[in-house]
This record gives sequence, C-alpha cells and structure tokens, in this order.
Amino acid sequence: MSEETPKISVRGLRKSFGEKEVLCGVDFDLQKGNSLVVIGGSGTGKSVLLKCILGLITPDAGEILIDGINILKLPPFERTRKTRQIGMLFQGAALFDSLKVWENIAFRLIYGDRKSSASARAAALERLAQVGLPPEVANLSPAELSGGMQKRVALARAIAAEPKILFFDEPTTGLDPITADVINRLIVDRVKAVGASAISITHDMVSARKIADEIAMLHKGRIIWRGPADEINSSGNPYVDQFVNGRAEGPIKMALKNA
Repeated sequence: MSEETPKISVRGLRKSFGEKEVLCGVDFDLQKGNSLVVIGGSGTGKSVLLKCILGLITPDAGEILIDGINILKLPPFERTRKTRQIGMLFQGAALFDSLKVWENIAFRLIYGDRKSSASARAAALERLAQVGLPPEVANLSPAELSGGMQKRVALARAIAAEPKILFFDEPTTGLDPITADVINRLIVDRVKAVGASAISITHDMVSARKIADEIAMLHKGRIIWRGPADEINSSGNPYVDQFVNGRAEGPIKMALKNA
C-alpha cells in the first residue's frame, strides 16, 4: 500500500430496504491515522454505512476498499480476514451478560485469534488499565458496572486486538456530560496510541468536535458536506448549520406524527 492509498475508500455505495433507499451513492476516503465523524439525523443511513463496511450488510452497488482492495469482490474467507482488522464499539456497549468483564474484552482473542485463556486474560487486564479501570473489575459481570464503566469495557474490547481500524457507534449515548467527556478523551488517546484510522457516528456534537479530525454530514443517503472539525461552525451549508445548532427551523424537515 502506498502512502497515498486511503485506509478505507467508499465509492458509489447504495443500499435499499424494499422501496426505501437508505444509501444513495456514498463516497468518501479515510486516510491512515485519521478520525472521521459522520453526523446526521436518525434514519439517514449512518449505522447502515458502518454495517456495510463491516460486512454485516451487503450493499446493492458500489465499492468498499480497504488498503486499496475492494473487499466486496473477495471470497468470503478473504473478506472476513480483511475486516478482522476492524475493532467496534457498539451503541449501548453490547456486552455479553453471561460473560465476565475480562471474557468480554478477550472474546475475539480467544475465539478469533485462538489465544490461550491465560494469554487472553493478561491482554484483557492490560486493556482495562488502558481505559482507566482497576484489575478487580475483570471478574465482575457487566450488570455490576455503571453505564460509564460499561462503555470503558466496550472500548477495551474494541482495542483488544490492536486493530488498524476502529468504529464507534454513538459512543456517548446515555452518559452524563462528565462521563461522556472521559469516554471522548479515552477514544482520542487510544486511537492515537494504536495508530488506528477511526470512523464514528454520533448525534452528540460535543463528542464529534472532541474526537474528529474531520466531520462529514450524511443526509438522505448522501454525504452533503465534509471538512475539518474546527470548520463545522462555519460550513456555509444550511443543513449542517441547522443540525449542529439543533434548530427545528431549516431545510431539514422532520416528520411530525399526531399522538
């Protein structure tokens, strides 16, 4: 891979569910080591975009290139091998209730990388320390953790295998402002520490400004603006302006249903 080859390239990505076209020709590049945050209202296709790249959803058309290789044209085994370099922090943490904290963190190491239980547990304890949690948390169940601690464990799981790509799905949803800021700082720190390329989707503009190098807005299945995070308040785009300022009035029309 040359220095100019993006870590991820998406070209003309389309996905429909029945008659509803969710992605209508999405195009973007993500350079190695950069953090891109995708913003947009509910139902604009943000989660579908991530799931297409992850291989959880098959797009109807377009290309998804990782390291310059179109993964959609790879045999299933090769595609899985390529996407295994992606770590994911799911919305709501999505920890396994039946597993202890360290087993959640080490899940991929044990079942994907076939590491021994002892080796995987040692790695899990190291990741716990990296997200600011003490070793005694390792033997707790997810139900014994606060929401903020669950997010930290989910982040530890996402970085467990030192992935080259990290995805964050609404990483601060449901957290108080102080805990959310802790998670934002941990994300920035861990992305830089492993040299990963990151894509995050969020409604939280405080989080977006904190973790992004660049911000892109997805609206009606297309990216309508992209630029440096520090230019989001002067985008000159009325859709972006309405969204980041949380105004009801503007070009984005929300469907209102009578009770």
